[in-house]
Amino acid sequence: MALCVLTALSLALGYANKARCTGPEFDEWGRSEPAYQERAYGDVCYSDIQNLWIGRDIDRHVFPYVHGGIEPDGSLYGGVVEYPVLSGVLMWAGAFFVDTDAGFLAASALLMAPFGLATAWWLGRLSGWRALLWALSPPLVLYAFHNWDLPVVACAVAAVFVVHRWTSVSLRRRATVAAVILGLGFALKIYPALFVLPLALHVLTSGRERWDVRGALQVVGASVATAVVVNVPFMIAGFGGWAASFEFQSRRQVDISTNSIWYWGFRHWTDSADFQSAMGVVSPLLVLLSFAIACAVGWLRFERCGTYPWVPVSAAMLCGFLLLHKVHSPQYTLWLLPFFVLVNVRWGWIAAYLVADVAMGISIFRWLYLNMTGEASGIHDGFTAQALMIGVWGRAALLVGLFIAFLSARSTVDSPGARRVLPGRAAPEVPSRAQEA
Repeated sequence: MALCVLTALSLALGYANKARCTGPEFDEWGRSEPAYQERAYGDVCYSDIQNLWIGRDIDRHVFPYVHGGIEPDGSLYGGVVEYPVLSGVLMWAGAFFVDTDAGFLAASALLMAPFGLATAWWLGRLSGWRALLWALSPPLVLYAFHNWDLPVVACAVAAVFVVHRWTSVSLRRRATVAAVILGLGFALKIYPALFVLPLALHVLTSGRERWDVRGALQVVGASVATAVVVNVPFMIAGFGGWAASFEFQSRRQVDISTNSIWYWGFRHWTDSADFQSAMGVVSPLLVLLSFAIACAVGWLRFERCGTYPWVPVSAAMLCGFLLLHKVHSPQYTLWLLPFFVLVNVRWGWIAAYLVADVAMGISIFRWLYLNMTGEASGIHDGFTAQALMIGVWGRAALLVGLFIAFLSARSTVDSPGARRVLPGRAAPEVPSRAQEA
């Protein structure tokens, strides 16, 4: 209960921060005035929720995907949004009874706050006092209502909770239910789908006498089936609008809005069509390579300890995605935050990452404001650009370190004595907590 109260306080602070950008006046489209964009960047109270009130037909209360599509120039129309279908429905629901961007922000916050509280409760049940890293973290204040991410984070954490705390049923059944939850997460934002493979490997290696191939396939099938069942009605109702959201993301180019290492490292080449084409291949290949490395290292740990560490492997895979994907929005830190609770990495890693993230999360908007107003914004012109570079590259270096740290750390939700040994293998010595951490 205390965790939920503290989380509620952080969520309230997060909403208050974003609400500074709303009103006090509104134009004929319900957009906050005066000088909405300048205030959003200059006062560091920008949110995608408020910003997307205009431009996606949300203000017109159009049900998403059914009647829309994508223009040749890449712009969306007819209610299509650039997110998977359940996020689109959540956005539509948040706008249903309101007619201003302020009302949309408030209604969306009310819809998503219960997911933030549920995440706190599950994390508390899984890892005890470490859940304060969620309840009292700066990212929760900065990004809780930046975009529609609290529901998908709740799905990822709920899947871990089901696998590790619903112990009255078999692992296969628990993992299947968790896979369904991850499939729902995929229909909100894509990233929970990453965790299906390590979960399937966890089930595959769980049998005492043989590989549980059927259980692993059941996990993958349940996740895929869930995603299909959720998406098919939208495909039938408006295939063009449904497909447009995926096409929008596939055509997205590396630019300032993506905020990834690819932009900051190669921004002088972003106007080149050849560079953009190369990024469409290089980035996903490197992401997949990081996934393969994480799963392989997890397998080596299984051979040493007898249990496939699906939670640490999932955390490492997420680090690879955040580092190498061509888009790295500020609120993605919310995706990583529960793994600081669920995996026993050293506190120095966590503190350093949170500092770098705050530096980036604040300075990026101040830097955009300086560019918007024509003020000097170079690295030698003031602390804003310097803090931004510290945040961007510090965070990138820490993601590399965390990738390694997660793969060598023990999950805080595992029972150290729970080790299964397949035939032909000697029973491994159970490592101590200090050895694994």
